[in-house]
Parts: sequence; C-alpha cells; structure tokens
Amino acid sequence: MNYEQYKDRIIAYRRHLHAHPEVSFQEYETAAFIREQLYNMDCKVVELTETSTVAVFNEGKGKKIGLRADIDALPMQEQRTDLEFMSQNKGVMHACGHDGHTAVLLGAAHYFDEHRASIPNEVHCIFQHAEELIPGGAREMVATGYFDDFDFIYGHHLWTPLELGFIDIKEGPASANSDIYHITIKGHGGHASQPNLALDPLVLGAQFVNNLQTIVSRDVYPFDPVVVSNTIFQAGNIGAENVIADKITLGGSVRTTKEENRQLVKRQMERLLATTCESVGATYKLDYLVGYDGVYNDPEKTRFVKQLAETYFPGKVVTKDPMMGGEDFSAFSNIVPSTYVFIGAGTKAGEYDRPHHHPRFALNEDAFEMAFDMFVEVAKHYK
Repeated sequence: MNYEQYKDRIIAYRRHLHAHPEVSFQEYETAAFIREQLYNMDCKVVELTETSTVAVFNEGKGKKIGLRADIDALPMQEQRTDLEFMSQNKGVMHACGHDGHTAVLLGAAHYFDEHRASIPNEVHCIFQHAEELIPGGAREMVATGYFDDFDFIYGHHLWTPLELGFIDIKEGPASANSDIYHITIKGHGGHASQPNLALDPLVLGAQFVNNLQTIVSRDVYPFDPVVVSNTIFQAGNIGAENVIADKITLGGSVRTTKEENRQLVKRQMERLLATTCESVGATYKLDYLVGYDGVYNDPEKTRFVKQLAETYFPGKVVTKDPMMGGEDFSAFSNIVPSTYVFIGAGTKAGEYDRPHHHPRFALNEDAFEMAFDMFVEVAKHYK
C-alpha cells in the first residue's frame, strides 16, 4: 500500500474543500480547484458539465473503468467552531463526507499519474457534481452518453454509522429508491369557535398522516424494507389561533428497494387521500416526484471487489442491509455494471458520532487510507 506517501496531500485537499463548500449545481470554485490539480498531471481532463470533471489515465489501455467521487455540499450552517478549517461560506457545509471522497480520489489520481505502468486499465476519475439534489448530477452526466461503453464503475461512501476499519460490501440493492411528495388539502376556513361551519383541512391532514403508516404495516410484505415519512405539516399562522385555515400543506419522503413497492406506495397514497378528502367535499393535490433509483451492485463485479477487500483487509469485510437513503450513483449502476460500498468512518462515541447531514458532523480522516487503497487496488486488479 502507498497511502503514507499521499496522506498529507489528501488531508490538505480535504480541509481546503471543507473550508470552501458549494451546494449542488453551483460547485464552480470546487470544480476549478479540482481541475487545477488535474492539469498538473499527465492525464486527459474532460469538463463533462459546467461543474463535473473526469480525469482519464492510460487512455486506450485495457478495460474502461470509472472511479467516482461526489463533490457537492449541503445548504446548512456548520456549528463546529473548533475547526481551523471550518466552512467559510455562510449557510453551506460539507456535512456528508463528499469533501473526503473528492480529496481521496484526487490523491488516487496522483498515484495513477506516478504509477501508470502498473495500472492495466484506462481509468476515469469521475468528480461528480450535485449528488445531494434531485434530479442529481450523475443523471446529467450519464445523459451525455460518455459512460455508455464503460466496463465497470466503482464508488464508495465514507460512512460514520459503520465502525472505522470495516468495509460494507453487498451484492444487489445497496441503497433505496428515494422519492418525495408534496400534498395540498383544501377545505374552507372559519372561526375557531364555529367549526361546524367550516371544513377543517387540518383534521383531514391529521387523519391522512395517521393512515399513511398503514401502507407499510398492512400493504407491504413484512420482509420488504419500505419507509414512508411525512416530514412537513403546515397549517395556519402564529397569531391567528382563532382561525381555521382554508388549506394545509404536507410533504415527506418514500424509500423502497423494489420498484413494485415504489408504485404501490404511490397508488395507496392516492387512495388514502381520495378516501379522506372526497367523502367530505374537500379537494387535494398530490405532487409525487420520483427521485433517485436504488443503487444496484452487479453480483459478479461486487464479488471481485469483495475478494479484493478480503485480501487487503482480512476480517474487516461485512455485509449490512441496504442503506435506506438515496444515492444518485444509481444513474451509473443503471447503465454500467457497478459496485458501491460503504467504508467505516465512525467511532462508538465522541467526535465522530454525529449523523450525516448534522450541523456538527465530523469526518474521521483515518478512514481515508482504506478509501484510497480501494480506489488504487480496484484500478490495478480489475480484469
């Protein structure tokens, strides 16, 4: 392994990126920084979209493989003021680990630049924009046709729910389909003292939210993972406590690992809304946005990755249940045999126990070594 030679550079890259985060589809300075490093290497640099970049090493040699890292941050204010490299961009933070993903792939690019003779394949380092925002940057990159003839694409996530030193590799579903919905229910308002003269949409909304959970508990096969979370419920205004509102707004997310369950939830949501509202004369509008597909790990390619990991990290390979979060790496896995794994970056308590997307999220830089090694060894051993 060669990580120690690149460690300081990778950590410096990560801390620079953490201090200068940019949200999805606006990663202009991030892309410029990445391209600046790549233009100092002997590689072909492809500016595939405004803020996505691909670095090609060993063009025309062996199999055509991709290594992917996402580059965007989240629209949230960092609350860790103890960091020397805390975010300098107000209201924007790397709270998921993409700064680490990007830094590690840049470090691997340096390795490929300096050891190209030992790499038997044409390696494409994919610096992907906009993972955090539907419809996602991967879908935009795939739409260019650039990846249509690839043999294999590999990616990973630095993952704090998994203990440092372990790597989670699974065949088949690796993440969930990730959809969102918004609902408006309209009744007619009135005075809070005369509810009999109004049609209260808040009551209808409460009934709907309670009944929504029967989709999972009564309509879905018990061993199929499905999560329906209503996260938005807006009605009325502070200061108008004596007013029954005319309408309410609901919203939330749906996570499934099978397409038939994805369609079932949408159908049953429509049915519940119709049952709740139409019988009393209320109206509703459902906007259901189909988001990221679930990532599917090609079994054959994933067995290769697992065997590689077991060789270099014996006793550290585990297989967990599919992540129920969304991941737009699925746009790649939908068209190219792919593998996406999770690299442990957490500890049982302390500095690294905040969940991803938390304003005090901290990334364990000790996890970079395994991430770097996996990028390098996949490129060296894929046949």
